[in-house]
Amino acid sequence: MSRHKIGLLFIALSVLATLVSGCGRSSDFDRQVGEITKPYRFQLAKWEFTTLVGEIGDFFTGGGKSDNATAEIITYFTNAAQIRNLEAQINAVKADNQSGNLSELQNELKGLQSQNASRRQATEKALEEQVREALSEQGIFNPLDKYVKIKVGFPPVRVYLGDTPNILVISPRDRIENIKEVTLVPDMNLEDMEKIESQVEQMGYSAEVEGLGGIATYPSYILDESDLHFTLETAVHEWVHQYLAFTPLGFRYVLDEAGIRQNSDIITINETVADMVGKEISDIIYQKLIPGAVTPGEPASTNATGFDFNKEMREIRQTVDSYLAQGEIDIAEKYMEQQRQYLAENGYYIRKLNQAYFAFHGTYADTPTSSSPIGDELAKLREQSTSLEGFLDTVAGLTSEEALMKKLG
Repeated sequence: MSRHKIGLLFIALSVLATLVSGCGRSSDFDRQVGEITKPYRFQLAKWEFTTLVGEIGDFFTGGGKSDNATAEIITYFTNAAQIRNLEAQINAVKADNQSGNLSELQNELKGLQSQNASRRQATEKALEEQVREALSEQGIFNPLDKYVKIKVGFPPVRVYLGDTPNILVISPRDRIENIKEVTLVPDMNLEDMEKIESQVEQMGYSAEVEGLGGIATYPSYILDESDLHFTLETAVHEWVHQYLAFTPLGFRYVLDEAGIRQNSDIITINETVADMVGKEISDIIYQKLIPGAVTPGEPASTNATGFDFNKEMREIRQTVDSYLAQGEIDIAEKYMEQQRQYLAENGYYIRKLNQAYFAFHGTYADTPTSSSPIGDELAKLREQSTSLEGFLDTVAGLTSEEALMKKLG
């Protein structure tokens, strides 16, 4: 599952861009994509309004708060792990891959889902409390802190756990570039996804639909089926986007999202910084909640057979870039499908591997799907920083990759 970055500020500026900006893709392109996705579009602005009304109500009534935040979190995510396990067992029984009493498994699943539904709000508040405390312990409060020295957290940390939307990503076929994204409803089946992809591809583009692990809405919208560490990491990741939106770096990201001033390096810096801060803070919280536990860290890239996914994926990306640079589009696409099957044979299943896939996942420069050097550059800057607060303060003022390079000396 991937994270995503659409937020309320981005929605507002996107509307503004539509009204005042004549740049960008043709209206015919947007019209066709709009027609294709209309039955599946997720009404993000409506969701924001409805959820914020509920947040305001909880603020005044104290709704959802728990007397024991740690216990609330542990219970919720222990149940979530059992839910994932039961769902896997049910699917295996349905496919005749294992024996089991389907009715008993389904009843047990419904019971756990009901328990978690009743404690969802309390868990959200508990997660918010943990993230706030960890940020403040690192001296991270708000984007204006270095100017006015107000030790108040802003934006306030807010989390919403639920079934997250899907995302349609569109890239040209002759290069890897994310030229359009459309947020789609959560409850889509494979047939729906492939139908949309096929229709966009008939327009001459590369397309991919996939699920999201989190979105930088307000509150942050996070998948409720994930494990504890991923949820913590995602909550911090999305908050960092909200924080950065009030800084030079994040504001340029907002302009890019609105189509006013596009800059792929700015996107990559924002996403990679959010990833880095998310990982550091989530490790701190995880060890606090489960004393003595080893934080999961990055998933192992090498499986039991010695197959190195990261190495293979990095080579695939480099080869695809080379083919496309030479104008060999068909060869690049055939190669990606061959490599997708090769990865599946070695235990790594990717439903669709194409230009759109790399355009979306490549914005995270600390992953093998990216060809950007920004990940290594930011890692060096973090090493040079005496604290996470100092690192975030430095990157918040960046306006380009060139500015990043100057900071490195």
